[in-house]
Amino acid sequence: MKDIVFCSNNCFVLYSAAVQAKNSENKELVPSLPQSPMKERPPKAFHQYSNNISTLDVHCLPQLQEKVSPPSSPPIMFPPAFEAAKVEAKPDELKVTVKLKPRLKAIHSSLEDCRPPSKKWKGMKWKKWSIQIVIPKGSFKPPCEEEIDEFLKKLGTTLKPDPVPKDYRKCCFCHEEGDGLTDGPARLLNLDLDLWVHLNCALWSTEVYETQAGALINVELALRRGLQMKCMFCHKMGATSGCHRLRCTNIYHFTCAIKAQCMFFKDKTMLCPMHKPKGTHEQELSYFAVFRRVYVQRDEVRQIASIVQRGERDHTFRVGSLIFHAVGQLLPQQMQAFHSSKALFPVGYEASRLYWSMRYANRRCRYLCSIEEKDGFPLFVIKVVEQGHEDLVLTDTTPK
Repeated sequence: MKDIVFCSNNCFVLYSAAVQAKNSENKELVPSLPQSPMKERPPKAFHQYSNNISTLDVHCLPQLQEKVSPPSSPPIMFPPAFEAAKVEAKPDELKVTVKLKPRLKAIHSSLEDCRPPSKKWKGMKWKKWSIQIVIPKGSFKPPCEEEIDEFLKKLGTTLKPDPVPKDYRKCCFCHEEGDGLTDGPARLLNLDLDLWVHLNCALWSTEVYETQAGALINVELALRRGLQMKCMFCHKMGATSGCHRLRCTNIYHFTCAIKAQCMFFKDKTMLCPMHKPKGTHEQELSYFAVFRRVYVQRDEVRQIASIVQRGERDHTFRVGSLIFHAVGQLLPQQMQAFHSSKALFPVGYEASRLYWSMRYANRRCRYLCSIEEKDGFPLFVIKVVEQGHEDLVLTDTTPK
């Protein structure tokens, strides 16, 4: 029998027919050929041998040590353009993830059913929006608030509420107009006809004290004294807050005392910068807001009498929703018929009141109340003024 020699993985193997004496028991002792890590390519031609090689003995020639080549990376399969592809790898190998952004161009493939619905801008490219700001050379003066308001008013793009009328009421102590800050002079309180004082300006005056009901006593006394005292800070009249140190003549307005860094205490005393202790004090008061009910104690009867005595009515007297217009008068011959045990009915009296409407349940209207004379007796007239309706006049001989 002829010898058969073939080559596999650079190893020459000889199959000889002369060694048929050894039986198949020695085959188990012979190590098998190492398997190639690479896949064998299919041969171009297939040969079939009729020899029975099951009884042949195999002898391996000396083999060289193989060089271990690094494992080849798996091939990357690129997915279609409209979806992201992930390449699965073994746990010991590196995982590679490939993400591709979708294009807006049409894709003709067999996966057209999986594509998202086409958009109106199909086939168009993205456009970039660029803004260029040109600043002129030289000095640039930004527009003020008044110019911006005037420009917006010309455009007519905004709705601006009506301006609030300026508050011309002036404090008799500090001479500042309008209500002050809550943590400062605070709100204005009425002292007399067209006379106003800030709450804290009156409260921190030396003569003034507060009752449990919230009434401020001796405010008029402090006002008369303040007309002759000059402030140490602003050098203006009306200062009523003096230093509590004995024989210290420093006196300030309340607002000027804060600016001069005077120290106020919880027992309503004050020390000027020359006599205040250094550092902080446990009884020091640093917050002046007053949220409780506080009013000036005054003689209302004398105040009403001063209104009546004035010939010209330059001021409006209002109590709640009642606005007083004219007090009227009574002649000697009318005294017997124009009064009752509780009230007087002067002819020419006029006042207006805002009260609930007689036509609508949740609306207010204006009622003009006056007293006239008819056949020697008083006639009470009420005129109802309501928007959208004609004026309604109601009369009767009694105020009820």
